Amino acid sequence: MKCLVVVAHPLARSLAREFSSRIVTRLEALGHEVDVEDLYAQKFDPVLSKAERRAYYQEEYDISSVASQAKRLSEAEGLIMVFPTWWFGFPAILKGWLDRVWSPNVAYKHGSDFGPIKANLNNLKKVLVVTSLGTPWWVDWFIMRRPVRRIVRFSLQATCAKNATLQFLSIYDSENIDEKKFKKFTNRISEALSRWG
Repeated sequence: MKCLVVVAHPLARSLAREFSSRIVTRLEALGHEVDVEDLYAQKFDPVLSKAERRAYYQEEYDISSVASQAKRLSEAEGLIMVFPTWWFGFPAILKGWLDRVWSPNVAYKHGSDFGPIKANLNNLKKVLVVTSLGTPWWVDWFIMRRPVRRIVRFSLQATCAKNATLQFLSIYDSENIDEKKFKKFTNRISEALSRWG
């Protein structure tokens, strides 16, 4: 399977980088083709330009400035996004990647007369999200009601990649992680990827 691993963390030594490194190793060991989109290392520009926003409803949306990212996303059969959850949302660079790359004619097609959009990431079969949160699990689940998971599930996967299954793995209290908790979580990641066939 052709897999795209998207990493969004500014620090070389971070849980996101450690998880993504293990993910790439595991996918390659399972025989998958792996492409890594390290947004900070590539200095991805997250800012949606005025011209890009104006073109959203034009017949031919110009993706030339993110053409390589759009091509990798369109060709992916498996997508893994690895990032910290900050302020119960995406890091700005990842949100910008979603704004600019999950664009018209890449991730979806506009319906007629501004009707419902149509999924366009029909190649995508599996989506795995791996994220860390500094808060306890109950804050995310019961107070905030898992906002990042809801966005991925209902805005991205359900509307743009309807053929894909979604798995969401969150590690909580990530600033107080010990070796046992780290190993348990990395084992969960490995088990999830083992089911990718």
